[in-house]
Amino acid sequence: MTGEARIALLIDADNSPAAKIDVILAELAKFGIANIRRAYGNWKKSELKGWEAILHEYAIRPIQQFDHSKGKNATDMVMAIDALDLLYTDRPDAFGLVSSDADFTPLVLHLRAKGATVYGFGAKKTPMPFVNACSRFLYLESLGEEAEEEDETPVAKRKPAAASKKPAAVELKRDAKLVSLLRNAVDGAAGEDGWSTLGAVGTQIANQASFDSRNYGFRKLVDLIEATQLFETDRRGSQVVVRDKRRAKGGPKHDH
Repeated sequence: MTGEARIALLIDADNSPAAKIDVILAELAKFGIANIRRAYGNWKKSELKGWEAILHEYAIRPIQQFDHSKGKNATDMVMAIDALDLLYTDRPDAFGLVSSDADFTPLVLHLRAKGATVYGFGAKKTPMPFVNACSRFLYLESLGEEAEEEDETPVAKRKPAAASKKPAAVELKRDAKLVSLLRNAVDGAAGEDGWSTLGAVGTQIANQASFDSRNYGFRKLVDLIEATQLFETDRRGSQVVVRDKRRAKGGPKHDH
């Protein structure tokens, strides 16, 4: 990435934890510059005090939205209207949407249909339609764990928790959707000898689904691939190559 892509970050503050803002911005910085930053909510609510305290620090513009009826906030509607307005006026290259609300699914589909990339961030309870609609979706719990692993906390205090998050090969193999996604990507990127470069596999996956290895407990795609024990990996100079073990046993055209 060149770092020049313009990103509009829109936050559903009513449904998102303020403590995750630093890792969200760090993630978006990998893809471009979040030059538009807005957080939506009813700022009269005591629940949003955590967000209020960091708005100036991270240059996030608060957008006030009163609840029109008891027990139901109107944040999602205002966010959607603003996203569409930005799409046709400021024309950002990508959007960062922070929410766990499936109501944003139609908005994401529209933004992507118009050529914008959408990076979603939400809790693990986020409904799958919203997760799958995004170009890439990251669970905030996973981002938090990654940040904790990189801080200065003594290893003895955090190693057991981090290790327990990584599923074993048998558990990964039971995830039929994951296995199918990885196998299709490796096969689609394979050369004559059945080997695929890791970069090409990552591109294939990105074209097929909203996916990030960190949602499975692995910081890198190659770590997840190796953990399934379904693939061979090898290093060829600076490149990592991958091959389905079924290919190794039966040759390039073997299907079983």
